[in-house]
Amino acid sequence: MLSRTFPRPRSRSRLGLVLVVLAALLAGCSGNDEIDLPPGANSSEYELYQEAQRYLRNKNFDLAVQALQLLESRFPFGRYAEQAQLELIYAHYSNFEHEAAIEAADRFIRLHPQHPNVDYAFYMKGLAAYTQNQGLFERWLPKDITQRDTSYAREAFAEFSQLLARYPDSPYAPDARARMVHLRNLLARSEINVANYYFKRGAYVAAVNRGRYVVENFPQTPAVADGLAVMVQGYILLGLDELAQDSLDVLVLNYPEHPSIDDDGNFISSYRAEGIDRSWINRATLGLFDRTAPPEFDNRPKDGSL
Repeated sequence: MLSRTFPRPRSRSRLGLVLVVLAALLAGCSGNDEIDLPPGANSSEYELYQEAQRYLRNKNFDLAVQALQLLESRFPFGRYAEQAQLELIYAHYSNFEHEAAIEAADRFIRLHPQHPNVDYAFYMKGLAAYTQNQGLFERWLPKDITQRDTSYAREAFAEFSQLLARYPDSPYAPDARARMVHLRNLLARSEINVANYYFKRGAYVAAVNRGRYVVENFPQTPAVADGLAVMVQGYILLGLDELAQDSLDVLVLNYPEHPSIDDDGNFISSYRAEGIDRSWINRATLGLFDRTAPPEFDNRPKDGSL
């Protein structure tokens, strides 16, 4: 859901329509990639707008951006100005110019806060933030997106939240809600990744804090189970057995099938931190042999889906 059918302004006269048809015929004979109606005394607002529409239909978004910007600069108070500003947001987004799309949406919201289609601008801000971290390789090569920078996800979540708060009945609201669910799952999983990293660094308090943050701030996400497991493991390594048991009780009660729990409800942990249950071989070789990998919790399906 990227675009919306906005009310189109009507032409002023049949003469304008004749000029458009003539311009389209001339454009069909042209083999270059430049805008067919450059600035000049003979190019009307309507003609420029129709030229921009032709580029949008042909998915030539780079030239569509140029045409829409030209239209707005030449006719800033014309009958097509607001429509051009809206479609410029879409053209930038479709041309993978996400930051420009966000700037165009911000500008439209600032200039036309009461416009009947301003909800579209809010939606496109969120959508542009949602996809701005997807480069060319990320779109075609499989990669765990939870391992990337998640600042864009937080920004997108905030933009979609603003859309729902202001326009809960917007036609874009259902899609925004669905994307927010995905973003919450992504952010929660990212926190678990950080907790796993802290285990590798021996920062057990920091790992526990990350696990608790997921449990408290991302309820009803799949990562909550791993968040509880992180807390159990971290408390065990810190020697806080009572807190570890409390967290384990919650884990067993709510997620009895979690892979870190055995058939008897006990926590499975073979990890030996430095100074805690190290084997004699590990001690004798100063940690060179019989090393155990730090715990890493990832209870996602094998396909890595959130």
